[in-house]
Amino acid sequence: MALTETSPVPDVLKTAENWRTAGREVALATVIETWGSAPRPIGAHLVIDSEGNFEGSVSGGCVEGAVVSEAIEVIETGKPTTLEFGVADETAWRVGLSCGGRIRVYVEPVS
Repeated sequence: MALTETSPVPDVLKTAENWRTAGREVALATVIETWGSAPRPIGAHLVIDSEGNFEGSVSGGCVEGAVVSEAIEVIETGKPTTLEFGVADETAWRVGLSCGGRIRVYVEPVS
């Protein structure tokens, strides 16, 4: 389904703010670099809470599952991390990035 002017586009940063205001522990994942074919552009966001709830998108499929798992760790430790996924990585097919591209995602706690 294509987005239209009447389709709601989630404001991921507003969601992060709302979740923090509600007392939820939150991490923000941001696409910081892409090479070749990538499903989401630089600057795309995914907000994740400590329960594994999320909104937004940084890639799709199993890549987002891996990002959510890492984000929960970031929330627990308070330490940001940078993740890289791509076809040169032996896990590319396992995490669903078989499109021929690579992405780097920065995951940080939101305070």
